[in-house]
Amino acid sequence: MEKSKLYTRTGDAGTTSLVGGTRVKKNSVRLEAYGTLDEFSSFLGCVLSEPSCPPSVKEQLLEVQNMMFNFGGYLASEAPEGESPAAWGLTEDHIKEMERWIDELDSATPKVNAFVLPGGCMPAAHAHVARSVCRRAERRILDLAEVEYVDPALLRYINRLSDYLFILARYLNHTNGVDEIIWRK
Repeated sequence: MEKSKLYTRTGDAGTTSLVGGTRVKKNSVRLEAYGTLDEFSSFLGCVLSEPSCPPSVKEQLLEVQNMMFNFGGYLASEAPEGESPAAWGLTEDHIKEMERWIDELDSATPKVNAFVLPGGCMPAAHAHVARSVCRRAERRILDLAEVEYVDPALLRYINRLSDYLFILARYLNHTNGVDEIIWRK
């Protein structure tokens, strides 16, 4: 059997297919939303690829990457008229789990009474980049939610996720013995 080609040429004019076959422009608000989630997941891969990333964190980030793939599929699917579909694979328990992860990392990290600048060790720096891309993804999803229904639980999860990545960056600096970079006015 011959291997299929990676290119289809169907997007050469600047359009792509949603789940279900509807063609949309590649710069549509919907594509911006799930495309930014894909970019965000790639930055999570940078954190995951760091040799000093703890196994428990890798497990959490792999769970998040899988959730991002679910969210991408959800956002790539048009809701049937009059319906308000739930985000694929997301429950309130996932949001509570994310809050638990945040609390665990926060309790293992020294308190800081200043603004923290991105940086430190490489895994923390990657977590900060992922955090900022997560925030952009949140903004793109909000743009989509202004014109079409988006499950509010998805937005809550993404909002918690950027908080998780902030404390993860602090935790990674702490466990690697690297001082945080504090903003000086």
